[in-house]
Amino acid sequence: MRRLIHVFVAVSLAVVSPVLARAQEPAPSPSPSPAAGPALPPPPAPAPEPPGGSSGSGGVGPASSKVFNPDMAVIGDFVGAIGKSPGGGEPSLEMHEVEASFQAIVDPYARADFFLAFNPEGVEIEEAFITFPTLPGGLLMKVGKLRAAFGKVNTLHNHTLPWTDRPLMIQNLVGGEEGLGDAGISLSRLFPNRYVFLEATGEVYRGQNEVFKGEDRGDLAYLGRLRAYRDLTESSNLDLGGSFASGASGEGPGLKRLLIGVDATFRYRPLRRAIYRRFLARTELVWSRMEGQDRKHDAFGMYASAEYQFARRWFTGVRYDRSRQAVAPSGSDTGTSLTLTYWPSEFSQIRGQYRRTGPAAGEARNEVLFQFLFSIGAHGAHVF
Repeated sequence: MRRLIHVFVAVSLAVVSPVLARAQEPAPSPSPSPAAGPALPPPPAPAPEPPGGSSGSGGVGPASSKVFNPDMAVIGDFVGAIGKSPGGGEPSLEMHEVEASFQAIVDPYARADFFLAFNPEGVEIEEAFITFPTLPGGLLMKVGKLRAAFGKVNTLHNHTLPWTDRPLMIQNLVGGEEGLGDAGISLSRLFPNRYVFLEATGEVYRGQNEVFKGEDRGDLAYLGRLRAYRDLTESSNLDLGGSFASGASGEGPGLKRLLIGVDATFRYRPLRRAIYRRFLARTELVWSRMEGQDRKHDAFGMYASAEYQFARRWFTGVRYDRSRQAVAPSGSDTGTSLTLTYWPSEFSQIRGQYRRTGPAAGEARNEVLFQFLFSIGAHGAHVF
């Protein structure tokens, strides 16, 4: 019994003695707390990353720069002429025009288009307008300086023409190269149905251009157009249109000028050989009536043309013109043209044109015209 007590005491001392030794160690002195002072400001927040990500030292990514820059393009139009041309005509060599375009979406409701033309006479605004495509009632509105929606050729810029020049009808009756272009407002609406795509357009202009000569604020010009389009087959379609325009004649107070036009376009493009074969036939007819101080002057003009693509980059065409002058006493100017066009790429064209013109009064002219078209940048599509 005594031996068991001695064993119990030894075990208890072995267990308890280390605990008592740690309890007798002095506690560490507390570290001094820092002196009270003003609170430090929080660290600045990191600068937000620009939209589109960083692009080096500039800090603006390519996507961001694209948002704020419009599509820009420059198109050169160089024209030369060979042959005798009594009474004038194109110069032997000329940088006929340089067109600069700027096009972009303004906001979810509108887009803007600017076209500036540089020529030997100076710089002019060819077109500059804003388009609202989603107005109530399915309306589309354009506001600015526009090429009026009269016929087909009047709406085309020089570099989109299938010829080096414009038809005699356009030159004599519809204002020539400048055409029916003026500051105004255009409203149009599509009327789709099971038979044709129908588009109606109404426009009002200031009334001061190459055709109308308004002198007062109230001398506005008015224009209307109805266009019908239908696919005939999977490879062909027909486009018909009728137009009228009315404004001040410039011959005196209250005297008017009226234009009525009809146009037709047939297109054929086989789907399986679309890049090798294409055919387009087009005609326009215009009647003009100008009120003068003593009498009314009536005139008629027309052209008919055909263009055929016979290889991937080669096109040929023919055009016949006939037109009276707006105030000519009698007789009509006539013309015939043959064209050959080569497209090295979608950014350039080389064209040759033989033109024979028979004026109503004067000597006939035989000329050979050649043209170089070249473009850089992103240029939007034009009117179809």
